[in-house]
Amino acid sequence: MNEVPSPQLRISDQERESALNALGEHMTAGRIDIDEYGERSARITAAKTRGELAELFADLPAPHPSYGGGSPTQPPVPAPPSPAPIPATVPQTAVARPDGWSGGQRFTAAVVPLVWIAAIALIATGTLPAFPLILAPIVLSIIGRALWGQGGDLEHRHREHRLEHREMRREMRDEFRRRRWDR
Repeated sequence: MNEVPSPQLRISDQERESALNALGEHMTAGRIDIDEYGERSARITAAKTRGELAELFADLPAPHPSYGGGSPTQPPVPAPPSPAPIPATVPQTAVARPDGWSGGQRFTAAVVPLVWIAAIALIATGTLPAFPLILAPIVLSIIGRALWGQGGDLEHRHREHRLEHREMRREMRDEFRRRRWDR
């Protein structure tokens, strides 16, 4: 790893941008995948010092971020050859919202448990009658399930997984029967 000048110095927005550009080039070259790009770019955004940035590039060859300004005792480090910009094929939502939920889904996912808790608390204190009050969270849960399902892709993968296991069990059963009859 190249030695970073003054790793305790705080970084500027320009240095952070340089790190993001270098990371984009590594993704374009295939050294890191989209998930790792998302993780590292989030850490770059949160980084405060040059040392924290250097850690993120320790296992990657050049280009690395350029550090401008230097300390009074050290000259600025020259920038690497013009790093490529982040490719346009990377969706900006990949880092911000990896699960792909819409605003309505996130809102409903946050509100439904709170409505259930409030309904149970009000019923337990005897403030309001139980029957009409318990209908609110039930109806909200049913509407949320009807609009967005229980997991979309996750539900589909779970069904495929069950079918694969069913097929595997059938093959094992058939093999057992063949061996038993071959005796």
